[in-house]
Order: sequence, then structure tokens, then C-alpha cells
Amino acid sequence: MDKVIITCAVTGSVHTPSMSPYLPVTPEDIAEQAIGAAEAGAAVLHLHARDPESGRPSPDPEVFMQFLPRIRAATDAVINISTGGGMPMTVDDRMQAALRAEPEMASLNMGSMNFGLYPALARNSDWQYDWEPEFLESSRDFVFRNTFADIETLLARLGDGCGTRFEFECYDVGHLYNLAHFLDRGLVRPPLFIQFVLGILGGIGADPDNLMHMKRTADKLFGEDYRFSVLGVGRHQLPLVTMSATMGGNIRVGLEDNLFLDKGVFARSNAEQVTRLRRIVEDLSRSVATPAEARAMLGLKGGDAVAF
Repeated sequence: MDKVIITCAVTGSVHTPSMSPYLPVTPEDIAEQAIGAAEAGAAVLHLHARDPESGRPSPDPEVFMQFLPRIRAATDAVINISTGGGMPMTVDDRMQAALRAEPEMASLNMGSMNFGLYPALARNSDWQYDWEPEFLESSRDFVFRNTFADIETLLARLGDGCGTRFEFECYDVGHLYNLAHFLDRGLVRPPLFIQFVLGILGGIGADPDNLMHMKRTADKLFGEDYRFSVLGVGRHQLPLVTMSATMGGNIRVGLEDNLFLDKGVFARSNAEQVTRLRRIVEDLSRSVATPAEARAMLGLKGGDAVAF
């Protein structure tokens, strides 16, 4: 339990370009920031794509393939491709890039939920693109679909079909029970890598009691057959991921989850966030896992077995 896996979520599909001048948008930006995060100590890179012209989230495998080979050539970090995608992508849209790339890891969301981004409208009135406020407002009536059938399809096509293992994203306690259901059916196998996601409107709130409750529930359901990581949204990132490190867990940082380094101070890169958390981890007398150590901890197939 000494080793801490740092995952860096480089761009995501939640924030829009007007929210920060440092959010990576183009394939070149995404590759550069991903490589910088790996050099700073991230063993896993969680990746989405964006339309290079507008910055809008994109499921297009051709866009992914503009940065995936460059990242792989420059770093040994584990590539984790999102299957969460973004509004209003279908489940088929969301899995396209991972099916094309056959990565070592992919994210897999463990239940359908409301996913509210519209409160961000009150924090900005100067938009670079017309799609941005419309995108945020549409989340008021958006259900992030992840049915049991959807999850079964992803497990079969990506897991069985491509040898990809999963970052199981659990936004609430019920999602842990969904995962336990698939474990009982033999459709997933240990070691499970569970990402506790706290702070999204529609999911569990971002406070220490809720994190402890998620951890207790996972202990009850999975015993020693899992490893956990923590994602805290926005201003909750630093305290909750630090708490995870003190609890023996792993951490996720990056501009997908939080645009700031300090209150009112933008993070100028993903690497800045990774560097800060690496220092905290080491101050807690734990050490940061290398990509090779992360692969061993998570039972991954290896970087030479991907399709990019």
C-alpha cells in the first residue's frame, strides 16, 4: 500500500474553453499536456478528445489518433481512454475510440444519473463559442445513460474483446452495488480499480463523511479484491485526494476535474497539479507508482498490446 497511482485527467468533457485559457483543446495541446503530466509523475493518463476547431467534446477516433501515438512515443504512462464521452453522445459514440485503440485501460461509469453542469452558467458570461452556454444549459434535462445492458456491452466488447481493463467510476453508493452485481456474475474480475467520484451535481456530495462511507461500502462488498482512487470536483480536489492518500488510496487530478491550483489561481497545466500532489504524497511518506508498478498493481496487459 506504499505506492500511490496518480491518474491525470487531462481535458475531459465537463469544462468549456471559455472557463480557462489553459484547458487543452487541440490534439497538440492534449499530447503536450499529457506528456508533461507523465513526466511530473502521473502513471495513468485519462483521455478525452475535443474538436480542434471549437473545443467541443468529440468521440471521433480520428481525433484521438492524432494524439495517442505521440503520447505513447514520448512516455511509458498507461493510457486510459474515456467511455464516458460527453453530452449528447450515445453509448455507441462513446466507445468508438477505445474500440479503435484497444487501450490498456478505459473508464466505465457504473450507473445512469443526472449530470448537472448548468450551475457553471452563473460563473461566466463571456463565451468564446455559441455552443458553450447551450451545452451547459442542456445538462438541466440530461440523463447520463449507463444501463446494465450498456455496461454489459462495454465489458464484452472492450474487456473480453480487447483485453482492456477498467477504471470503474462510481458517483454514488448505488454504483458500488452495481459493480458488485457484475462481480457476482463473473463479468468483471479482480483486482478492481474503483474511482470514487465526489462533487458532481447528481452524484454523491464532496465531503469527508461521504468518502468514508464509499470506502466502508467498498470494503464490505469487495474485501481485498479492489484498489480505490478518489476524484474530487473543483475546490474539493486537493482535500479529498489528500485524504485518499492518507487512507491508503490512489488519487486523480487534472484539468478535467479542477481548473485551479489555488483559490482564484488557474492551473497553467496538468503537470502543475500532478507536481503538487506528488509532493503531498511524498510528504505523507508514501511513494508515487511508476507506470510499470501501476501495470502490476492493476493487472494490465502492457503498453505493447495496444492498437496505436
